[in-house]
Amino acid sequence: MMTATPDAPHAPDARTPRWHPRRLLRGAPRTALIAAAVGALLGAGVTAWRADAGPFARAAGWCGGTFDDADVERLFRGSPDVTGAQLPLWESRRSTSGPAGTCRLTTGTWQVTVRVHRLDTRYAGAGRWADEFLGARLSPLGGGLLGMASDTRAWLALPDGCTGRADRGEGPTVVDVVNGSGNPGDEVDVRDRAVLARSVVRAVNALTTAEGCLGSVADPVEDLPAPPEHREEAADAFCGIKGLRLPGKRTYEEYRPLITEGAGPVRTCDRGNGPDRPDLRLMTVSDPRLAQVFDRLAADAGTPVRHDRGRGVVRADLGVFQAECPTGPVVFLVAAEDGERAGDVRALLPDYVRAEAARVGCGELRITLPGAAD
Repeated sequence: MMTATPDAPHAPDARTPRWHPRRLLRGAPRTALIAAAVGALLGAGVTAWRADAGPFARAAGWCGGTFDDADVERLFRGSPDVTGAQLPLWESRRSTSGPAGTCRLTTGTWQVTVRVHRLDTRYAGAGRWADEFLGARLSPLGGGLLGMASDTRAWLALPDGCTGRADRGEGPTVVDVVNGSGNPGDEVDVRDRAVLARSVVRAVNALTTAEGCLGSVADPVEDLPAPPEHREEAADAFCGIKGLRLPGKRTYEEYRPLITEGAGPVRTCDRGNGPDRPDLRLMTVSDPRLAQVFDRLAADAGTPVRHDRGRGVVRADLGVFQAECPTGPVVFLVAAEDGERAGDVRALLPDYVRAEAARVGCGELRITLPGAAD
């Protein structure tokens, strides 16, 4: 498993404000209200279109009213016989982990899954969610939104002003959408990416409206950058970072890097075969809300890397450092699919942290790995 995965919120772009929340809730427990909203959003039970009603002629909204028939038609490209199964949909927890819910729309072997859940330090940073939703194939939604989209998946964090700010050590509450129609191609399908970006925004707006918040997230598609493409690179600019190189004269010429396009909460460089589990990943998480998800990974997932401005760990398949920067925590990560690239991980991490810290405004940051020569 690829081990990947800011306290200030991601600052919105002043030119394109997206969220203007106003709290309408007074005197009611926040967790209970959010849980009730998720229940209203996702609904319950199993529904299917009637065969004699046409493929997109059902009056009731899908996923508890989140999507209408036109939305579902775009998700499934007009495929008929779609069914919607929503179970167990949501649960309220007394802890700060918050509400959770799932809605699945299916037809044959094609499934679209919508989830509401809070990212946490136990699994999100070191597990499958980061592997899949922070990859270089995804593009930032832009406009100051904490979210990303590709042609197979998209995610968006609910605004702090509506749902409440997570405590340190907890990530934001997110809605994510996965299109499980098959393996992605070499190039990102911009049509499918736009559909998933709009779908995750529709879901977030439905949830915040159900909770009683004013304001909405605007259509993000116009702010999406061009999709990433595998690119050539200079010998002294590994993953497009000037001065970063592998030890000796080795290269990864057989694997051209795929690098996140556009400014956003994450910059990822993936090299290798699988889009979700690449052979090598270099990633910087500069949004402090999202960087908190890596608290546990940076604290106890390997041999400690100590520094007066942060903490980290290193092991055969992973090097990660979480720095305290003026904007809040920022995470720098080098991860390999297996332990056979331990030398690459150790060689790349210090220079990667130094170069990326300067790029994202953390200033000069030099770390020394345990066992390294002074």
